[in-house]
Amino acid sequence: MYLKAITANRLRDGRVVYLSEAGNWSQSLEGSRLARDEEELQSLLDQAEVSVLRNEVVAPYAIDVLELDSGYLTTRCREEIRSTGPSRRTDAA
Repeated sequence: MYLKAITANRLRDGRVVYLSEAGNWSQSLEGSRLARDEEELQSLLDQAEVSVLRNEVVAPYAIDVLELDSGYLTTRCREEIRSTGPSRRTDAA
């Protein structure tokens, strides 16, 4: 099983955020709390749902993450695009 992190969009500004070790939401994947098994994953998802009820984030879900010596890496192109912003070209106006 890959490690899992929880991602969502912050309601205040629409930014992609990740559930952090401290239990808040961070714009950096590096500070994410990672689930190593199904029980821990369910606990993180439950915590994220509390943030939904508080109108802090919308649509939280789990993503696959690889832990490397240099940091964390998402395993899907979609998550890379979400974390870096719009994929449209700025030089093609």
